[in-house]
Parts: sequence; structure tokens; C-alpha cells
Amino acid sequence: MASNSTILILLLVSLSSFHLLSVTSFEFQVGDINGWIVPPENDSKIFNDWASENRFQVGDTIRFKYKKDSVLEVTEAEYKQCNSTHPHFFSNTGNTVFNLDHTGPFYFISGASGHCNRGQRMIVTVMSHDDSRSGGGSSSGSKAAAFFSYGGAAVAPLVLAYVCF
Repeated sequence: MASNSTILILLLVSLSSFHLLSVTSFEFQVGDINGWIVPPENDSKIFNDWASENRFQVGDTIRFKYKKDSVLEVTEAEYKQCNSTHPHFFSNTGNTVFNLDHTGPFYFISGASGHCNRGQRMIVTVMSHDDSRSGGGSSSGSKAAAFFSYGGAAVAPLVLAYVCF
């Protein structure tokens, strides 16, 4: 019969490994409830502020909701110039879902005339799963996923093991 310490070690190893297998992707609503809109004159950085408050990982998606507008994914140079002539991606459906399929920056602008120059543009930086775990931030996902991130995996099994024995 296995000793309590052996069972405890197996339990700790099993539960500690659990969070490594629970890779989850999330969908983010750009601009939260306001959606993809032309920002107010005094707040032209609302989308970059929103993006910096979130942690995006490969496999996540971002949803753009808008009316009489469009969303384009462009190069950094095109972003800086609000140039919409050669986008990598274009959509004008009013409900666009974009898959964040690699790490690094993604540059988005509005394709509607004058909207980008008025601040309707955004940079989303996508981290690897390892970067986001060590970065101290958390995704806007389920509380269970956040519970096992940022060192929580080492604490949770100890608490469970203590309660079980």
C-alpha cells in the first residue's frame, strides 16, 4: 500500500501539470460595449488603451462590432499613415471576428474615410502562452483559468492536498 506522502506527491504533480494542459483561447470584444466606433475628440487613444489592458495569446480572437464602417489589418507603416490601400485583411460585415494566429503586433485601422485619422485604430500585441504566464497579466477569461496561472498551480494543489489528508 502506498504511503500518504507518495499519494501526496502524486497528487501535487498531477494537479500542478493540469494547468499546462488547459490551454484556452478567448474572444475579446473590441471596445467592450461601445464596439468599433470613431472615438470622441478628447479620447483618440481609447482602442490602444483598451488593447493594453488585455493580454492576447495565439489562438484568441477579437470581435469588431460596428455600423457603416470597416476594419482592416495593415502593416505598421500603413497604420502610422492611416493608409488603407493594401490591407492584409478587410471586412465590412459589421460583425467581424479576427483570429490572432501568431505572436507579435497586429495593426488595425478603420477603412471609412477620416475615421483612422480621428483615432479609430489599434495595435494588438499577441504574446505566446509562456510570455503571458510570466508577464503577470491575466486574460479576460474564466476565473478557473486565472486560478491556475501566475504561480497558482503550485498553491492550489497544496491546498487541495491539505484538505484531502
